[in-house]
Amino acid sequence: MRLKIRMFAHLRLQSAGVISASDLIFASLVKQCICPSITINEFNHQPSIVTHRYIELHAGRLAILEVDSPFPSADQALKEPNGLLAVGGDLGPQRLLDAYSQGIFPWFSNEEPVLWWSPDPRMVLYPAELRISRSLAKSLKSGKLKAGPYEVRFDTAFTDVIRACSAAARPGQDGTWITESMIAAYTRLHEAGYAHSAETWIDGQLAGGLYGVAIGRMFYGESMFHHVTDASKVAFVRLVQELAAKGFGLIDCQMKTAHLASFGAREIPRKDFLQQLEKLIHYPSDFN
Repeated sequence: MRLKIRMFAHLRLQSAGVISASDLIFASLVKQCICPSITINEFNHQPSIVTHRYIELHAGRLAILEVDSPFPSADQALKEPNGLLAVGGDLGPQRLLDAYSQGIFPWFSNEEPVLWWSPDPRMVLYPAELRISRSLAKSLKSGKLKAGPYEVRFDTAFTDVIRACSAAARPGQDGTWITESMIAAYTRLHEAGYAHSAETWIDGQLAGGLYGVAIGRMFYGESMFHHVTDASKVAFVRLVQELAAKGFGLIDCQMKTAHLASFGAREIPRKDFLQQLEKLIHYPSDFN
């Protein structure tokens, strides 16, 4: 889970031949336009005009977020690289909650400004569609992994989990997108009651786990790690089962991977994802 194994944002951008961190800085200096966009006032639901600045790219327009500017509509995201929507802004709790509530998430490396994404299609897991392999089912039934008996806990070591996710080695990656600024941002979300961890413990040691964000009855998976084989998998399954028991309708997995597909996750059109998200986020939150 970012729930996924992802390439760095800057590698994805550069490989697409679209934009790099230096390109962003250069483009913002030499070619910006100011264009109005329409948003809906959250209090009276009336359309209002919001002015965004944009970086003009050959693949389309990239919105520049000021301190107080709202996100542009997710349907304005670029097709290549898939889902890139905006640059700038901050990682404060309210900004992150606004982003997730609109199907947007941050993803960038240390060398880049904050980049915001909303890919199409969207990889999701419906809790009722969870698939468990035979070997994993045996571990879940017995309560044992090869390293010994395990226990799954929630929210007892959030900082340890996110730092372990940051340090995890991943194929094709030379570093991490879970930077110190991201760790600080999601720790603040955790302290505010929105970011959560699922943890597998063996003999008092953290063996694996994952973290994500819960808003209403919508859960957004972020990243997972393991020090012991299958430790992250049992944490993930227990999390999905816990979410299902609490009436959560959807888990956002963001981008497609074979690992997530093996659990029953599948891609759906972004417009369908946003429609379902809009209904789920308004339920009272009941994660804890």
